[in-house]
Amino acid sequence: MHIRILGSAAGGGFPQWNCNCRNCRGVRNGSIRAQPRTQSSIALSDDGESWILCNASPDIRAQLAAFPSLQPGRKPRDTAIGAILLLDSQIDHCTGLLSLREGCPHEVWCTEMVHQDLSTGFPLFNMLQHWNGGLRHHRIELDGVPFEIPACPRLRFTAIPLRSAAPPYSPHRNDPHPGDNIGLFVEDLRSGGALFYAPGLGQVDESLLGWMRRADCLLVDGTLWHDDEMRRCEVGDKLGSEMGHLAQSGPGGMLEVFERVGDSRKVLIHINNTNPILDSISPERAELDARGIEVAFDGMAIHL
Repeated sequence: MHIRILGSAAGGGFPQWNCNCRNCRGVRNGSIRAQPRTQSSIALSDDGESWILCNASPDIRAQLAAFPSLQPGRKPRDTAIGAILLLDSQIDHCTGLLSLREGCPHEVWCTEMVHQDLSTGFPLFNMLQHWNGGLRHHRIELDGVPFEIPACPRLRFTAIPLRSAAPPYSPHRNDPHPGDNIGLFVEDLRSGGALFYAPGLGQVDESLLGWMRRADCLLVDGTLWHDDEMRRCEVGDKLGSEMGHLAQSGPGGMLEVFERVGDSRKVLIHINNTNPILDSISPERAELDARGIEVAFDGMAIHL
């Protein structure tokens, strides 16, 4: 299995255009040791030629340009994107579909709740019908039965419902449903390698720990170091837990979760611009290094 990190930041990217927190100011003026990042998205392949795009961020054009494998140039109009899989309907994970309109129709896999959001509150499916048939919806079921996507037939996917809130524009924002947000367990049928991918992860129970323990690589929510980080940085008032993101530090945080899942490779993705782990010489980053936990970066490649 080929895994390419197209974007590793949370919504807004890093630095965020209107933010002057320590990190954003520091990466602009060089006072911290950090590298810019685009908004979260990855690509998966079973052969390195045909790829499945997992989420489509607003930064998709720059991400595609940075990864030549997605533009093989075999004919006048071409792409190696064989399918698009949406894990939720958050703006930073789906608005890239607008930038991909010239390549319609696209085969898009998502849950029924995500499809409803993207047909009502933010009607991308309706809007893009006007471009060569738009988006062809393939429903992801939440019954625990693995499914395959023809673009990469040697990969097997299982959708895992996660507890999270729907986007602010969703008609059921205050009425959560299974399928608002999912994690993915992805197996390579040839190599046997397995990935657990969850860029938005708010709570971890025993059932979810079971999936995580089966994976060779965990690529999971690294949004915040502190649950109250937005308040500490004076850039917002919401807690990470209120936004559906489990902080790394504190009781029950991601660092404690990692201690319970064995020796799999552990990589944090979807990192908010306020998170001190973006500074590679911060104490928080040193703690991750000591624990063998990696921080995803744009262009990172993983093979399983």
